[in-house]
Amino acid sequence: MREISLVYLDRSGGLQKFVHDCKKYNDSKQSYAVYRFIISINPSDIAELDATLGNYILHNPIQAAQIFQSVCFIAIKTLSLIEQLQTEAQISILLKPTHLPPLPSYVLSLSAFPFNYTSQRFYISEGIAIAMGTVTKYTQGARFLCTEETCPFSEGRFRYIRVHMPGATESATVRNDFVCSLCSSPLQEDMKFRVLGDKQIVEMIDAKVLNALKGCSSDKSHFRIQTFTVFLR
Repeated sequence: MREISLVYLDRSGGLQKFVHDCKKYNDSKQSYAVYRFIISINPSDIAELDATLGNYILHNPIQAAQIFQSVCFIAIKTLSLIEQLQTEAQISILLKPTHLPPLPSYVLSLSAFPFNYTSQRFYISEGIAIAMGTVTKYTQGARFLCTEETCPFSEGRFRYIRVHMPGATESATVRNDFVCSLCSSPLQEDMKFRVLGDKQIVEMIDAKVLNALKGCSSDKSHFRIQTFTVFLR
């Protein structure tokens, strides 16, 4: 699937955009713990190229992103695109689909039953935004070092990298109880390598609420409309 991923990036123009993004990182004087890349993908084109990879992207996007992560790391090292990059863990890939199949199973409806949304795959969700919070910062990635000075992981290579994953809380990326796998000493964040991003919280409600506000009759004698929270990162 790595080979197919590279072929798709080359044919879709994604590889050219990736090289351009790498150049911006390489020219920057700022030090990064994590290099974040957004890759636009067309599920239909990928499925035609390789059905297995297309299905994998649609239903296991986090694992599929690791395939592209490996491909991008090899490309960076082969072409010497980012001199500061040391490990594959420093690359964060966000797959951004252009669309999803027009099938009911890809529509996230919190009013439908049963609620089978335990899988971390792509869904389409439509609703009305009734409240929006202010834009705040969150940690996309961070570097940690061992606090034991005699430990080889107390300096140098990017051994301990924490990258924010979709659905994770802030404490999963940055907190003070991480320990070194070599000497079990506490880890401390190297603040100069923290990578920040923007996030916004939006309160939404299902579009079906419009029928209730219009006074439309319903077959159900009682029903309840509940809002849901969306995190935009």
